[in-house]
Amino acid sequence: MSTRDPAPALASGGALARHLPNFQPRECQQELAQAVAWAIENRAALVAEAGTGTGKTFAYLLPALQAGVRAVISTGTKALQDQLFHRDLPLLLQALGVDPKVALLKGRANYLCRYRLENHQSDGLFARPEEVQQLRQIRSWASRTVAGDRAELSAVKEDAPIWAEVTSTADNCLGGDCPNYAECHVVRARRKAQDAEVVVVNHHLLFADMALKQEGFGELLPGAELIVLDEAHQIVETATQFFGTSLSGRQLIDLARDSLKEAGQVPGLLSLMTTPAQQLEHQVRVLRSALDALPQRGSWEELDRSDEIAEAIADLARGLATLGAVLGEQEEVNAGLESCAMRAADLAQRLLEVTAVASAADNPEVSQARVRWYECRGRGFSLNSTPLEIAEPLRRYREQSGAAWVLTSATLAVGEAFDHYLKATGLEDARTLLLDSPFDYPNQALLLVPPGLPEPNQPTHTAAVLRLAMPLIEAAGGGCFLLFTSHRALREAAERLRGALPYPLFVQGEAPRHQLLEEFRQCGNGVLLGAASFWEGVDVRGDALSLVIIDRLPFAQPDDPVARARADVVSRRGASPFRELSLPEAVLALKQGAGRLIRDVDDRGVLVLCDPRIRTKSYGRVFLSSLPPMRRSQRVEEAVSFLRAGRGES
Repeated sequence: MSTRDPAPALASGGALARHLPNFQPRECQQELAQAVAWAIENRAALVAEAGTGTGKTFAYLLPALQAGVRAVISTGTKALQDQLFHRDLPLLLQALGVDPKVALLKGRANYLCRYRLENHQSDGLFARPEEVQQLRQIRSWASRTVAGDRAELSAVKEDAPIWAEVTSTADNCLGGDCPNYAECHVVRARRKAQDAEVVVVNHHLLFADMALKQEGFGELLPGAELIVLDEAHQIVETATQFFGTSLSGRQLIDLARDSLKEAGQVPGLLSLMTTPAQQLEHQVRVLRSALDALPQRGSWEELDRSDEIAEAIADLARGLATLGAVLGEQEEVNAGLESCAMRAADLAQRLLEVTAVASAADNPEVSQARVRWYECRGRGFSLNSTPLEIAEPLRRYREQSGAAWVLTSATLAVGEAFDHYLKATGLEDARTLLLDSPFDYPNQALLLVPPGLPEPNQPTHTAAVLRLAMPLIEAAGGGCFLLFTSHRALREAAERLRGALPYPLFVQGEAPRHQLLEEFRQCGNGVLLGAASFWEGVDVRGDALSLVIIDRLPFAQPDDPVARARADVVSRRGASPFRELSLPEAVLALKQGAGRLIRDVDDRGVLVLCDPRIRTKSYGRVFLSSLPPMRRSQRVEEAVSFLRAGRGES
């Protein structure tokens, strides 16, 4: 295959400059596009770090469209997926004058399920006025939507509980037995994707397909000649999730309740189903109550120490088997009961796998070694078996696909090395490319590393960070992100700052993430306190954000069972878990957090790192060398002056 050079179309006077009024040619964008064209032509793998402002989307879409290959573009979030499909891709198609078949494909839970909507309308389950109003809005939208993508209906919030009642999951979908199958939005979206030349998906959907998750429809994605993974720093975590096994209390309760709903449609069957279904739901609650005595997240060894928990898990297994047996005897009555019977069998198999798998890292040389662990969130819990390495299944999938692979993000390299990422993903044979951001960081940004702060493990650390922050926030006129590595520190900061600032305060957990961000952008002078989910995927441009303060270096929590098991494997190999795992992962996380500051060519601001270890420890140099080339200072006064100058003050 011979591909065209994409650089001319991205140059001054090229196709994009002629059709897009605000288009600015960038050498780094052209270089990335040429590397993507090379990967397509050679059916090779490319791993490219491209700094913020490179214009990665056009850089990988353009050569794909010029080559006319069938491409799957995978993004890190649904928001980026929508932006790419509804904004970036149409602009590029118009500029190039090409008209390939394109499709947007999301996971099943993003599409309205007509069967479940009809069921819940007839059930009359929505007693709260808010839910009744939301149901009316969904019903009205259902009568006119073509795609059934719930993102179309902004009037009902993305996190509204009612969505779970009118969308399906892999567990409760009836597949080809559904009476609404012919008009199913999921089926239509997947058929369109299979016919398309360019399909835009997200990482969760892509890895569900890689892991051969059977959802009743066969292969999700068409055979591709090019697979692009944008925001590729996320794929190790996402792939780990899909190559593992998990079972949640929510899944079990949903099974029990759905079994009762389906049985209620068959005369005389409800009485037979009530006892085993209610018993299973009770056993889920008993196990959740027993887990209250343990930390929210921990290894399986924590569970093994408790006779009460062991008995609760055994009772749960028996209750699931009992309900499964009753469903199995009735599965031929209708499609709904057959689906519930299959779900019960699947969940029983998952529970068996999670409870029977040998403890993690028994053999450090085996790539499929797994760690078993549990997690509690609110009133729910999950039991998990997670692979410690995903390089081998990823490598195998890539070889089987026969496609060119392009993985790109603003944060893949540690310093200038990709070794950590390549090893984790099985991409040791990939070509690598490191492209700096086109932004003028030395003039647009200042990095403050203040002396005199206590060590992050000291109880006075958060208070000291806030004392340091106050004059900086005042100089910035608000417009500040305070990013924390723990929810404990975040809560302490919220308590101390509430009522102490003349600016609106936004605290993670007090409102949905998208709502906090939108209100922060709109007010223009807010102070936002965020933990992990605000370190990446957040784009606030202009004066609304000119100050990012990070409380400590983002090393993984030492009590994380998966991280601890991976460290054990590395130790048994005679290597350093800190150097091989902890340090590179913390560097990449810090790069993500720092990347919130400068998002556009006119942005200006200060990044503050409040962890003295970046100055006192030898590994601090690794963090500093991985950040953009900002002007550096240890003087708070200099940062204050920089912020005031950005606001036009002397």
